[in-house]
Amino acid sequence: MDTLTALTTRVSVPRLTDPGPSDEQIDLLLRAAIRAPDHGMLRPWRFIVLRGDQRERLADIMEQHAAESFAEADSCTLSNARNKALRAPAVIVVAAEVSEGHKVPVWEQVLAAGAAAQNIMLAAHALGIGAMWRTGAIAEDAAVKRRLGFADKDQVVAFIYLGTPAGTLKTLPDETPDRYVRELPDD
Repeated sequence: MDTLTALTTRVSVPRLTDPGPSDEQIDLLLRAAIRAPDHGMLRPWRFIVLRGDQRERLADIMEQHAAESFAEADSCTLSNARNKALRAPAVIVVAAEVSEGHKVPVWEQVLAAGAAAQNIMLAAHALGIGAMWRTGAIAEDAAVKRRLGFADKDQVVAFIYLGTPAGTLKTLPDETPDRYVRELPDD
């Protein structure tokens, strides 16, 4: 798939099944990720690749987060939280390991990690791998960050779920950028 086709046809794939990406495909996804724009060459992106039984550790973290976040979390709530980590054959956690006080502001470092996540999404699409980018409150939770091995100052920017699309990919309506573009206002 050529680059422009990948850019203009990528869609999120919420339902994923086996097989997951191969070792070689994971390597390509991460190679694409680390080519993201990065002001100051800080390379703030960090990745945790979880496949097979490794996803159980993420499931434990997600279940523990639900138990700590919801005072009345019943077994169904905990099971749902746990199963989020298991809904795809592979998960890549993307985070920004930020350098505070650097000339490159933290927000730019986080954007660089976000660009790395987007490169994973685009590379996955180009390789025919289904991908879904998710976050939510769990991405901002300090205890979750520590359990993932990150510092409180770091920011989790994506849980990217990867696998074979289960079913037909959705198609988005063709849209022009006109409604999102404006001219610089006169003084």
